[in-house]
Amino acid sequence: MSRGGRFIAPSADEIERVLAKHSFLKPITQPAGSYPGQSAAIPSVGSWSFVMARPDLDNEVVMRLSKALHRAEATPSAQLAETTAKNTLAAATPSMLHPGVLAYYKQAGLTP
Repeated sequence: MSRGGRFIAPSADEIERVLAKHSFLKPITQPAGSYPGQSAAIPSVGSWSFVMARPDLDNEVVMRLSKALHRAEATPSAQLAETTAKNTLAAATPSMLHPGVLAYYKQAGLTP
C-alpha cells in the first residue's frame, strides 16, 4: 500500500478554459522535486498565496512579517517559489494590502 497524495492538474486545454473563465487565477507550475516522488514539473492554475491579518494588527508587526517573508525569497523553496513580493504587487491592488505591508514595500524600494 503506497502512502501520500497525488497532485492532479488539469490538461492544457482545461487550463486554457479555466483561465478564460476565472481571471483571478494564473498559470502556475509546481517544479519537479517539490514533493516526494514528483519527478516532473506539473503545470496547473492557481492564485498567489495570501497571508491574512486582521486590519487592526499593528503596522510594525506587519512590517516585520513582510520583511521576513521578503528575505525568505533569497532561500529558494519549491513550495514557496510563487510567494514573492513581486507577485503580491502584481496580483493585489494597494487597497487589498495592509498599510504595514505597503510601508515595508516602500521602505524596501519595491514601490514608489
